[in-house]
Amino acid sequence: MIEIRKSADRGYADHGWLKSFHSFSFAGYRDPRHDSFGSLRVINEDRIEAGTGFGTHGHRDMEIISYVLEGALAHKDSMGNGSTIVPGDVQRMSAGRGVMHSEHNAGDAQTHFLQIWIQPAEAGIAPGYEQKHFDAVSKRGMLRLIASPDGRDGSVLIHQDAYLYATLLGTGQRLVHALAGGRRAYVHVVRGRATVSGKVLEAGDALKADDVAEIVLENADDAEVLLFDLD
Repeated sequence: MIEIRKSADRGYADHGWLKSFHSFSFAGYRDPRHDSFGSLRVINEDRIEAGTGFGTHGHRDMEIISYVLEGALAHKDSMGNGSTIVPGDVQRMSAGRGVMHSEHNAGDAQTHFLQIWIQPAEAGIAPGYEQKHFDAVSKRGMLRLIASPDGRDGSVLIHQDAYLYATLLGTGQRLVHALAGGRRAYVHVVRGRATVSGKVLEAGDALKADDVAEIVLENADDAEVLLFDLD
């Protein structure tokens, strides 16, 4: 079964300093048809104005991945980590039994990023942090593993049976991702346009796939795509 989630159908919040699209129920946006997909709980597309950000706040029992598209994001947390996340970086914070953190625009222009939450397989683990850079060459025309349960191929490690791939796909390129029996896929087009398993998707659109053997990405127009392989 394949279901399309159009960009315009996502939840939206405009707080002035923050503009955010919600692919799943989040904060004041509630849609029981889109609460989660397997262990994937949140994809928020956030734009933060210069000089602003999220003050110190807490999380528990969630794998939180930040994927910066434009600008820079400053991070500080109660584990003692402090860093700046720029395009190409992938940050993973395991909230576990509790962590406090803040995120602020670290530049003079708007910061555009995705924040992704994945529910962990086990509650109450020790909090953790990891940040790695994946340059454009490593993603161009291929599915680059950027998050996994075992940290293989240099990916960040998440505490769930979930695999996150990123690709930059151009005209004439075609990628096929096989799904093992019983697994599902969620594909989110970050930028550009691509045909995903026969469906044309624009930036912000997504495809949910259950009970299919493979996902095919093709006919792209300068597309940046994230593919989640979920249990």
